[in-house]
Amino acid sequence: MNPIALFLSLVFAAAGAALSAKGHPYWAVPFFIVAILVAASLKMANTWQRFVILRAGKLLGVRGPGLFLIIPVVDNVVAIIDQRIQTTAFSAEQALTRDTVPVNVDAIIFWFVHNAQHAALNITNYREAIDRVAQTSLREMIGATMLSELLSERKAADERLRSEISRKIVDWGISVKAVEIRDVAIPVALQDAMSRQAQAEREKQARVILGSAEAAIASKFVEAANTYSDHPMAMQLRAMNIIYETTKERGTTILIPSSMVDSLNPVVALALAGKEAAPKKRRATVPAK
Repeated sequence: MNPIALFLSLVFAAAGAALSAKGHPYWAVPFFIVAILVAASLKMANTWQRFVILRAGKLLGVRGPGLFLIIPVVDNVVAIIDQRIQTTAFSAEQALTRDTVPVNVDAIIFWFVHNAQHAALNITNYREAIDRVAQTSLREMIGATMLSELLSERKAADERLRSEISRKIVDWGISVKAVEIRDVAIPVALQDAMSRQAQAEREKQARVILGSAEAAIASKFVEAANTYSDHPMAMQLRAMNIIYETTKERGTTILIPSSMVDSLNPVVALALAGKEAAPKKRRATVPAK
């Protein structure tokens, strides 16, 4: 009984009791009858509720939200439908994927009743039916999907599952707002195999990157060698720079071969520089025709 019907019933019952106490029992009887009728006929539906009413076994209509009256005994409220969004968790254990891999999948469905009449009259228990349909649809989706797709394309799997469940329950007056796969569990042995495969793929990529780096470094070394072979003075300067960079650290002892020291002699370096500059000078003294 709703609070308003309860309050009015108590008011009429109290009035009847007061009249009976004053010695007017016959006047009190109508008040008691009205109190009983109010309690039985005055109904109130909340904003999210719909009352499905049958009159003498035939559909009278759907009432709510707000206050409404029914005829006691003749009218019967067969269902009170909650139209708020509700959730149902479901799962599929040891379901085989398209590539015959057993997986355990947990999912959740968000649904609501958009047609209270169909939900009350077209199916006996729509809550239980939604759970059964969701489980069978999940197994069908898993059987038609490869394991790699199920793990990597979770959003696409959610959408396919939502579409399939919606198609099956649309006649019940129920709409599916969303379906989300919460977890996909695979056997431990397969997890180890997938981990090794991922490690092998990363190792392969690392070796390819390292090879590319070695090739790039080798090409640069070739360019540097060509430069040094064409310009011996550049090689001398580079060697002296290496020695300088090495001796910057204190307490460092460097052993240099005598042949290298002779090659770094300034006189030899100047002679090499003069050899490179000589051809240029001779070309510069040739008179133009």
